[in-house]
Amino acid sequence: MPSTLKILISNDDGFQAPGIVALHAALARVAQVEVVAPEHNNSAKSNALTLHAPLYVQTASNGFRYVNGTPADCVHIALTGLLDYRPDLIVSGINNGANMGDDTIYSGTVGAAMEGYLFGIPAIAFSQVDKGWGEIEAAAAKATEIVQQLTAGSLSGQPPWLLNVNMPNLPLDAMRSLKICRLGRRHSAERVIVQESPRGDTMYWIGSAGAAKDDTEGTDFHATAHGHVALTPLKVDLTDHDNLRYWAQSAAQWGTSAHGAGASEAA
Repeated sequence: MPSTLKILISNDDGFQAPGIVALHAALARVAQVEVVAPEHNNSAKSNALTLHAPLYVQTASNGFRYVNGTPADCVHIALTGLLDYRPDLIVSGINNGANMGDDTIYSGTVGAAMEGYLFGIPAIAFSQVDKGWGEIEAAAAKATEIVQQLTAGSLSGQPPWLLNVNMPNLPLDAMRSLKICRLGRRHSAERVIVQESPRGDTMYWIGSAGAAKDDTEGTDFHATAHGHVALTPLKVDLTDHDNLRYWAQSAAQWGTSAHGAGASEAA
């Protein structure tokens, strides 16, 4: 029987995606789970919220609820009015393709998890490295195993955490051990694709993501390339703490220069 652990599941591939269906089935064996996910694919929507259009929630025949909005919309609505309880954990995924390195900035999968984290709830984003849903049942089993390990103790009273997990598309017994990794880096994206529409208008399609630039040992790229499950703890604070003093000193100089210029002009 499921435990008393309450999990809200979302994703960015849409409520009908094989990844979220497999993840729900696996987690339902160990927890009380509920799905609130986008109606359609919302890849690369990051943390976007819909502010200038109404959002509607509908229920599918399997009980999944879906929203005509972004992944962050789904979690936000669930936590601020749709659910009559506070989940213990937010789980997003399983995404159709990797969310490693710079991908995490754009990822709707990570965005859904981050929305829960911003509400003070522990959250995990799960992704498979390769597209196509190969070995998705194994990925769902591994995700459930990780959730059980993370929640073995009580979550209450603990500071929330935000984790990004990428799994190779391998059978469960072929996946190597979990590694704690830093994010790698990608090269710049490929050039935009330019086409002509049937009406003669110029169309632009965003190019493919760049190849791995920093895939050295210790990165998520390196770990998954060698068959490991990569886990990266994330944070939301974008402050450049290392250079705060530099900018403070620079700002002081600007202030002095500006004051001096004003004094000179006044004279």
